[in-house]
Amino acid sequence: MPAHTAHTAHPDPADAAPLPPAYPDRAAWGTAPSLRAWQAEAVRAYFEKRPRDYLAVATPGAGKTTFALTIAAELLATRAIERVTVVAPTEHLKTQWAVAAAKAGIPIDPTFSGTAGRTSKDFVGVAVTYAGVAANPLAMRMRTERFRTLVILDEIHHAGDALSWGEAVREAFDPARHRLALTGTPFRSDVNPIPFVTYAPDSDGVPRSVADYSYGYARALADHVVRPVLFMAYSGAMSWRTRAGDEIAARLGEPLTKDLTAQALRTALDPAGSWIPSVLQAADRRLTEVRRHVPDAGGLVIAGDQESARAYARVLAELTGAKPVLVLSDEKASSKRIEQFSASDDRWMVAVRMVSEGVDVPRLAVGVYATTTTTPLFFAQAVGRFVRARRRGETASVFLPSTGHLLGLASAMEVERDHVLGRAVTDEDDIFAAEAELLAREEASEQASGEQELLPFQALGSEAVFDQVVYDGAAFGHAGEVHVGSDEEMDFLGIPGLLEPDQVRDLLRSRQSERARKQAESPAPAAAPAPAREEVAFEQLGRMRKELNALVAAWHHRTGQPHGVIHAALRRECKGPAAAVASADQLQERIDRIRHWAAARS
Repeated sequence: MPAHTAHTAHPDPADAAPLPPAYPDRAAWGTAPSLRAWQAEAVRAYFEKRPRDYLAVATPGAGKTTFALTIAAELLATRAIERVTVVAPTEHLKTQWAVAAAKAGIPIDPTFSGTAGRTSKDFVGVAVTYAGVAANPLAMRMRTERFRTLVILDEIHHAGDALSWGEAVREAFDPARHRLALTGTPFRSDVNPIPFVTYAPDSDGVPRSVADYSYGYARALADHVVRPVLFMAYSGAMSWRTRAGDEIAARLGEPLTKDLTAQALRTALDPAGSWIPSVLQAADRRLTEVRRHVPDAGGLVIAGDQESARAYARVLAELTGAKPVLVLSDEKASSKRIEQFSASDDRWMVAVRMVSEGVDVPRLAVGVYATTTTTPLFFAQAVGRFVRARRRGETASVFLPSTGHLLGLASAMEVERDHVLGRAVTDEDDIFAAEAELLAREEASEQASGEQELLPFQALGSEAVFDQVVYDGAAFGHAGEVHVGSDEEMDFLGIPGLLEPDQVRDLLRSRQSERARKQAESPAPAAAPAPAREEVAFEQLGRMRKELNALVAAWHHRTGQPHGVIHAALRRECKGPAAAVASADQLQERIDRIRHWAAARS
């Protein structure tokens, strides 16, 4: 067994096996060479109790791997355990854990197979996947019984992916001496209980998971452990043909039924349209700006399927003149491509799901969210790929379709969630939550269905328009339509790549107000060749709803009140129906009222 730290009665985290503050050898500003403050605090809390089960919730990019391996090194050194078993979601992450463990002096075999049952005596631990455990839980149980074992359950929420998986994990690791569960996203959209996690009833009587230690995004951002994230939202006109042959036109981001929103999103992500090429071009311009200050910054396009990923890669190659790295599956060759991209200064990588969780490419700074998967869990995991800080001041930018649900998730980045049992997690905090009842009626009348993805569908055309930047729960943008490639768009794409979080906020406000001032001061044009078309009623209402929802999102961030509660309060004070069917005067009254709230609170 390799040498570890000496036994201490009350181990100090700083005395544990030397580790970089974050895998792979990249520390956040001000942390090297010691553990990050949260890691040291969490390790100290662990050894004060030495519990059998411990759940640590830390935002993606915070350094959960280092935390877990520090505990493993100490338990091995004090002979509290003899073996370590790491359970990870993917094959690639098994290798990543083995590499990180080797730096801590803990040799782990990532090629271990439960069917073989044994590994070389050179190893003190093995790494397996949740699927591998489910395939042969008895073999893993026998190994766990044979040695005093620490089981590290990485991204433990995956143990609830299927009821059989949770049962297999419980069967395999019930005899373990210690179990350390890790997650960055402790919530699920189902009701499968997660093994070895404690649940307790909340104030509403619904059981929720209880973490032994939590380290959220907001705290990590304040500690400079993660980067601030700018969400660049793009809307635009979409048209498509349904299976019945009907041609539909709608604007991405406007209040629509569930099916129409899904169809508009699919149309936007169609590589044959204009939306994706325009957004990829904007993202590439943003990457160029970031690389002025962070020369090795990289970009990642998260695609929904392999066919789209290949198409996006072709578009990027045409736009940039360089073929991006393409990652299509969880095979060894793909793992190698990710590692090579991480070590290079290549600009772009396109992937399907492989880089959605746990994979460390710390230089990723610009992302394009080009998938129809919009669950809170997947969104948090995807955004987690871009928040890993290497030095103080780095920012991240994620380009996404301007749909109400995604904007709501972007606004709630700092919200910590727990796994709730007894009911499914819904999009109740979506910015259109106040219209949920109305939309439900509309969807029922149209027989909306979760089978929409299986129906024949033909995208006819799309265009991209810059909508807004969501940062720190607030929305920033310019009045009127902002075209891709315009100076108004560059006000936001050109933000420097090295800024403190408060500097990002100040700069966004400054550029927004400066552009508004210039527009107000500029003289009216002498005589336009053709008068601008007057805004028609539905366009005016759509614009006003968008403005109201942006103000509600900002108030939510300021007060913590759910969007639906804010909308309901506005309706109580101003009277009238839901925003989806309110008149222009009623919407304006609500806009004025929430602005009055903000002014009174300042």
